[in-house]
Amino acid sequence: MNEAHADALVFFGATGDLAYKQIFPALQAMVARGVLEVPVIGVARSGWTVDQLRARMADSLREHGGIDQAAFDKLSSLVHYVDGDYSDPATFTQMRETLGSAKRPLYYLAIPPSMFGPVAEGLAKAGCAANARVVVEKPFGRDLASAQALNKILHEHFPEEAIFRIDHYLGKEAVQNILYTRFANTWLEPLWNRTYLSHIQITMAESFGVQGRGKFYEEAGTIRDVIQNHMLQLVACLMMEPPTGSTPEPVRDAKATLIKAIRELCPEDVVRGQFQGYRSEQGVAATSTVETFAAVRLFVDTWRWADVPIYIRAGKALPVTACEVLATFRCPPRSVFGEPTYDGMNHLRLRLSPELVIALGTQVKKPGGTMAGVPVELEVMRRDRLAMAPYERLLSDAMHGDATLFARQDEVEAAWEVVDPILGDVTPVHEYAQQSWGPAEANALIAADGGWHDPLAHEPAVQEATEPEATTA
Repeated sequence: MNEAHADALVFFGATGDLAYKQIFPALQAMVARGVLEVPVIGVARSGWTVDQLRARMADSLREHGGIDQAAFDKLSSLVHYVDGDYSDPATFTQMRETLGSAKRPLYYLAIPPSMFGPVAEGLAKAGCAANARVVVEKPFGRDLASAQALNKILHEHFPEEAIFRIDHYLGKEAVQNILYTRFANTWLEPLWNRTYLSHIQITMAESFGVQGRGKFYEEAGTIRDVIQNHMLQLVACLMMEPPTGSTPEPVRDAKATLIKAIRELCPEDVVRGQFQGYRSEQGVAATSTVETFAAVRLFVDTWRWADVPIYIRAGKALPVTACEVLATFRCPPRSVFGEPTYDGMNHLRLRLSPELVIALGTQVKKPGGTMAGVPVELEVMRRDRLAMAPYERLLSDAMHGDATLFARQDEVEAAWEVVDPILGDVTPVHEYAQQSWGPAEANALIAADGGWHDPLAHEPAVQEATEPEATTA
């Protein structure tokens, strides 16, 4: 094991929803690949034993991908459990004893942000913070002020280079492929700018509702839940300048620079919606104005991207579950063959989920004696199965100390600066029917650029998903 590799993994919130849906399957996969061979210590305040934790781990794996018996047996032998309150010093004393000779532990805080402070302080007082790394989950704050306060708390006990702010979206193979496709091919770079691109739009749609997460969603809403983090990180990957190297800091420098150049949103650039029936969900206020849908119009104030609008819509109870980027090229300057030109006749389409697709929209001649065309897509690549799940990739990277796919302090705070002016009830919330594309007001936001692209236009590629994202609550 090299000196950068963590020699123990401790995850707080071991009996929670996130561990059940994401962490246990990731740990089994890491063991199967031979990249996890150190003690794994679960910490929670559930009154459990280690055998109960192993039983829950088995239940999790049966439900989420299946049990690999050899990998499961090895993982079970690595697993330990510490039960106790996060505010009790005895919990951290017991954890220190369980760590044994480990000197470079990785702490994963799969817990609500309100507990980051007590856990960080407990680790420091027990002598567990030195030479350690800490992984923290989103949401990282509720606004700029709270994010800055969380950073201050963590920095009291951990240096910035030891803090790994996880956004599982960055662990997706499709998102990583955006960076690779952009910077490993010469054909795209000359076209990827304001001279040739008219606008970019991103749709992140979920066909399901909040599915029992009403209390969490009341505290978050779509802007906090996915726009501030997933979507702005995706914008950074799409529009950042080439990094000066492939090591973590040049990549994160380029992303941070791009996010800092995004113009702060104003009420005229956002439409919020709430699906019919949301207020009847358990944990939701009868008069709730929390959005389950948001459409925003962004501008990046750089030389490359000046005046190119980026449209984002994200929401729940929409017609399909999919994430897709459509970059539309400008129309030809004139029609050589007497046909009308239209915005969208040439485009680059990136399907990020549920499968990975890269396709080019182009015009080709119709067979026959006339010079008339028809739009077609040239499919560059299609991949239906991802090689590595996001949490498996991200936890493996954190164990090795590779921060490339983790958000840095300045990235997170810059993203909050973009959305801060539109948080809360600054704009009205419009009701929309379930399985529709959100409120009609969202269409006006993008009308000048031809309207929203419909991911359903590319069936049968879309496959429905039914499971919501796990939470730390």
